[in-house]
Amino acid sequence: MRICYVAYPNSLRLRSANAVQTHATLRALKALAPDTLAVVPRVETGPGAFDGLALHLPRIGIGRLSRFYRSTLWYYAERSVYAWLVLATLLWLRLVRRQRFDVIYVREVICALWLSLLAPRLIGARVVYEVHDLESRNPSRARERWVQPLLHLIDRVTLTRPAALTSLTATFRDLLASIGLRDPREVAILPDAYDETRYAPQDRDAARSALGLSNEPTIVYAGLTFAYRGVDLLLEALVDVPGARLILVGGRDQERAALAEQVQHLGLAERVLFAGVQPQDRVPVYLASADVLVIPGTVTDVTASPLKLFEYMAMERAVVCPDLPALREITGGDGALHIPRGDRAALACALRLLLDDPALRQTLARRGRERVAPHTYTRRAECLIAVCERVMHMRDGVCAADG
Repeated sequence: MRICYVAYPNSLRLRSANAVQTHATLRALKALAPDTLAVVPRVETGPGAFDGLALHLPRIGIGRLSRFYRSTLWYYAERSVYAWLVLATLLWLRLVRRQRFDVIYVREVICALWLSLLAPRLIGARVVYEVHDLESRNPSRARERWVQPLLHLIDRVTLTRPAALTSLTATFRDLLASIGLRDPREVAILPDAYDETRYAPQDRDAARSALGLSNEPTIVYAGLTFAYRGVDLLLEALVDVPGARLILVGGRDQERAALAEQVQHLGLAERVLFAGVQPQDRVPVYLASADVLVIPGTVTDVTASPLKLFEYMAMERAVVCPDLPALREITGGDGALHIPRGDRAALACALRLLLDDPALRQTLARRGRERVAPHTYTRRAECLIAVCERVMHMRDGVCAADG
């Protein structure tokens, strides 16, 4: 069996969670199935993390036209052109190089649209789509009123035409079944994962010493971007957690600037450290320096599977996160302290509780580490291959996928 893995990471230098997850999954997949062809767009010039790992196709920067007329439709057009380039490349490989691919695994919605419609007939390959949400409720979707029927059409095609789907959460799989879009037997669960070579327990005091930090109660939030993730709520909650230091790792320049203004307004300047964007091998040191790691909010609910949750739990630190069924799939309910989403008072209470109770912190940390231990990228790649093998051997359009 040969797999073609099609992705559209928005950074070749791993500056987004999407790019990190794509790269780590692909690296593990290629180790297990070396004949896999990975295809990504050339979204940046210069060397990148995907060099030597994936075939780079040109990115036709249609999305840049949004500076003249602000609309996600430009990006739909950009990804459509990319999907057609993928199809042309695979057709050329089949006809000229005699290279045939049995399954195309795709993790971008517009690419999934075109590949599921055209690839089976043109390339002779079945398509598996890793769906992250309904496009009709994607926060970055096209907003024009007249486009909304098109978004529902995109959902219907991408969720019904592929041979099988994979979802980050069982919660989302069950939603698809409840609205009649897909038989749950045809949706495999592939949660996010963590890099076990990088995220592992470290001594807290040694980490603080390496970072030049004083020994005081420490809360850490780490994210490549802060937008829509409730960091402003976390700052408000910190007001009611006296004596605690908060370290914010990551974030875009404009996001950090806006939060710095909020810090000044709340009188937290002496208690909040903006560490900025850090190299990947430096992030675990910041996580290890924490008494508590926090996820104040998520962009989505039924599809929430934040990369940071896996990394936090792998570091064996107590975690505070929203009480969402999708997150409980990973934590088991006892591998983190869950709070009502968007509840400032509950967040502050949870932070105070954990900072004041070392025994509870230790219990949560150890249980979280146990819960997340199986979720490595190697295991994720193994499950991905298993789904593709079932799809390759499916008959009469039926592919039972493990839950």
